[in-house]
Amino acid sequence: MSDLVIQQIKDRLNIVEVVSGYLKLEKTGINLRARCPFHGEKSASFFVSPTRQSFKCFGCGVGGSVFDFVMKMEGIEFGDALRLLAHRAGVALPTHQPETQTKRARLYEICELSAKFFERQLSASAVGQKVQAYLLARGLKPETIKQWRLGYGPDQWQALGDFLVGQNYQRAEIVEAGLAVVSEKGKPPYDRFRGRIIFPIFDANGQIIGFGGRVFGEKPKDASGHETGGAKYINTPATLLYDKSRVLYGLHLAKTEIRRADQCVLTEGYTDVILAHQAGFVNTISTSGTAMTNQHLQIIKRYTNNLLMAFDADAGGDAATTRGIDLALAEEFNVKVIPMPQGLDPADVISQDATKWAQCLESAQDIIAFYFAIALHRFDKTSASGKKQIAQMVLPVLKKIANAIIRSHWLGQLSSLLNISEDILAQEMAKIKINPVPSNSQSADSAKSEIGEKPNKLRREILQERLVGLLLACPAGLDFVENAHFDFFTIPSARETITALRANPVDSPEAAWAVCQKLSQEKKEIAEFLAQTMFWAEESQSVEDFFAEIQLCLEQLKGLSARKNLQTLGAAIRQAETSSDETQLADLMRQFSQISKEII
Repeated sequence: MSDLVIQQIKDRLNIVEVVSGYLKLEKTGINLRARCPFHGEKSASFFVSPTRQSFKCFGCGVGGSVFDFVMKMEGIEFGDALRLLAHRAGVALPTHQPETQTKRARLYEICELSAKFFERQLSASAVGQKVQAYLLARGLKPETIKQWRLGYGPDQWQALGDFLVGQNYQRAEIVEAGLAVVSEKGKPPYDRFRGRIIFPIFDANGQIIGFGGRVFGEKPKDASGHETGGAKYINTPATLLYDKSRVLYGLHLAKTEIRRADQCVLTEGYTDVILAHQAGFVNTISTSGTAMTNQHLQIIKRYTNNLLMAFDADAGGDAATTRGIDLALAEEFNVKVIPMPQGLDPADVISQDATKWAQCLESAQDIIAFYFAIALHRFDKTSASGKKQIAQMVLPVLKKIANAIIRSHWLGQLSSLLNISEDILAQEMAKIKINPVPSNSQSADSAKSEIGEKPNKLRREILQERLVGLLLACPAGLDFVENAHFDFFTIPSARETITALRANPVDSPEAAWAVCQKLSQEKKEIAEFLAQTMFWAEESQSVEDFFAEIQLCLEQLKGLSARKNLQTLGAAIRQAETSSDETQLADLMRQFSQISKEII
């Protein structure tokens, strides 16, 4: 692919718009930042630069262009990222380019053609027209059916397969796309989705990667009257494109509204999502043929920390639902439960009266309060056995809350309700053994091993990078850097850069960068270090704010250095106590006391 086409795509796309489709970005100076999607972190160290059209994470070190971001985010090769971004930018790619004809690209093409085939069946056959009438009777509007590209898979063994073969695709490729099943009798593969309403499944960019199918009409029965023909609902199996543990149905249309509303509504079915969107509740999504996973939550967390889940009280003990809640609590989501009318799902409520669904959302209850309500409804809080049963139901939930402050709050609430001391309840909670739930850090470690990134940087290293960047943006801040501060620098390149800046007349950012450019030409390691500081150097704020941030960095570096010295002294004190060296022990204790006072 020519550099001209690649540059044309870059010129047409703003990296901020592309990244904001995945992450919730916040303005900081002339840059934007977010929590890094490639490693676990609680404070934002992932920066996007509009001026350089690049990104950089100062935690795990990953960075690059819009192509690099999409490749890492989607787990795809350059050819696939090129095709995806070219489509978004409206750039036509030259034909017969090997980069764009990867296996993934072929599977995307098969899925797109299959969707068109299924769509045509709604009007091409008598059964298809009945399917369309059924969808309209469920409350879907014609434009909604078109928007979500719903279709029908004819009840024939090889209708789709024959169509795709006619479009020059191999039957083996159709199997790889999850649209056909290999016959056990040595016959050609047969269509997976037969006699079913088809729901195309989209990735976050709106590309079709799989399908869900709901059987239409009565399933055929054998001579004994038992239904045959497979499950009521089926989905595409795992393919190169489709991984149900990572796919969220409707996210391609919902992500902007989720970020705007700072809230995500999670339902169970495809129709729930479609009708919710049609009624204006666009921040609604669902999983795709599986229970909630940690990967799902990591994706949702890019857009919001507020999660509303729809299930009725009877589902409170469901293992899959409970695990999803546990995962969300471990990831420190603010989880609320949407109370559902008995026997109804969101699609039922919305099709009857959308205002009732709005009321359900308004009355969403904190998940812990929800468990409290269920426990108090089922058991008598005034009897000893009732108190025990309530505690047995609620305490395991409280133990799964990652945040200690929130956990303590609810423990106090339970203490008041049961009239039992918090200490006793805490003792009982300590006895409870729960299955570990993958935490944010665990999932992050997994992600890092997948993308091959280096471990997180130490806070001391990040502070040194930030300090140098701030000094490059505001050289007047060099007046705050004293000789004593050099003991705090553990990165030699940071020390050398600041030494060079202090030794030269730098009264502007341009003069400071000229000094740094000379250093970079002399030493490769300094050039690499300075590359880490560029985002900080683009900060745009008042001189007073620059001074305040520079002084804060120095104070924090001093504190970190002091704590490191305390650790060293602590080890030396233990050694002196063992050897009974009173003189050395007294001197070490004096040093320990002096440093301790400095950081208080």
